[in-house]
Amino acid sequence: MINQRGTAVWNGDIKGSGTISTQSGVISAPYSVGARFEGQKGTNPEELIGAAHAGCYTMFLNSILSKDGKAVEQISTESKVTLDLSSGAPVITKIHVTTTGKVADLSAEEFQKYAENAKANCPVSKALGAVGEMTLEAKLG
Repeated sequence: MINQRGTAVWNGDIKGSGTISTQSGVISAPYSVGARFEGQKGTNPEELIGAAHAGCYTMFLNSILSKDGKAVEQISTESKVTLDLSSGAPVITKIHVTTTGKVADLSAEEFQKYAENAKANCPVSKALGAVGEMTLEAKLG
């Protein structure tokens, strides 16, 4: 079993700020209400969820393609996390995955099937199963 950790430290009241970091130390970033809701500099939980999801999805897609003997040159993925503020409490309502692959001798239809498999089965996609809607746009590039 593998355990990975992320940590957060917050200073002050809700107008304060904090730092989000990873166990490896690769990420140590400031975050605040301004960064989360007002476009100010810094990161936020939704951005980090998007990055984690894109990373997991891309690795999983590459893995299933490679296991089937497909020659993967590159896979690029964006996971766009939508935070809806209209109900009074912030809620992640949608995640849209856009992935582009450079894979030799693979049709667009075949790539779409692999992409759907990755969307359904990558560990982070599964963890995000409570999100109301997860859509996918997959193309060969």
